[in-house]
Amino acid sequence: MPDTMAQLHGFAPYKEKKGEEYMNDKQIEHFRGILNGWKNELMAEVDRTVHHMKDDAANFPDPADRASQEEEFSLELRTRDRERKLIKKIDESMDMLDNGEYGYCETCGVEIGIRRLEARPTATQCIDCKSLDEIKEKQTKGK
Repeated sequence: MPDTMAQLHGFAPYKEKKGEEYMNDKQIEHFRGILNGWKNELMAEVDRTVHHMKDDAANFPDPADRASQEEEFSLELRTRDRERKLIKKIDESMDMLDNGEYGYCETCGVEIGIRRLEARPTATQCIDCKSLDEIKEKQTKGK
């Protein structure tokens, strides 16, 4: 688990104890905290964008200035749209936490792993299945 991810989202990497059961109550709460924190960060970005667009929206007489502002707003909106999709994935991960499916590969059923989930909290596949999917995707795009 890279320390930068921990610092970025303000959580300490989970310290596993020898013989500890996978996805026990402590681990579930650890990932619930990560997912909630990440979602809150994204929601705050949405609020900042709305305020920025309201505050900075100006009717520039110069077409070049107007075009620059429109391009800036367009980029911001595309970023927020990607984040909106990510928030949906976070919500789906929270639902999986609630029903006991979180942390297990949706393809083969094995444990995804604590470190992989800390690196990508919305992961739904183990690294092997994800790698295989990516290889298959590259092969079909190449044809």
